[in-house]
Amino acid sequence: MPRILVVDDDPMVGATIEVLLQRQGFDVTMADGGETGLAALEAQTFDAMLVDIFMPHMRGFESIRIFHERAPAIPLIAMSGYAFASSASPSPDFLRMALELGATRCLRKPFTPDALLTTIRECLGEDAMPKDKKEAP
Repeated sequence: MPRILVVDDDPMVGATIEVLLQRQGFDVTMADGGETGLAALEAQTFDAMLVDIFMPHMRGFESIRIFHERAPAIPLIAMSGYAFASSASPSPDFLRMALELGATRCLRKPFTPDALLTTIRECLGEDAMPKDKKEAP
């Protein structure tokens, strides 16, 4: 069963992702921030990580850089729902910046369950995905 580390400071987002992934057969570990996520990464082995870019304390960019340095072989999916107050002002591409820091893929919040599962599938490869519970043995 693939193990996924989810690092997000929003309890509702985290709970939603956790339930979705568990229903799909993943073993999910939740972390409410970068420090907690790094502690989990040091204590356990994961097949993929989902990391929010904007969190209090240890910022997501810093987390992404550190997670990638400590576990470069584990696919890291950066998430961001950051929106600017004015669409007229030029905005930096935070998801592109996350890729430059080591993220494997990026998801812009809000994302659909299918988008999340597709992204995880791309990172893990079909062979590592849990079997659909509806399939016959």
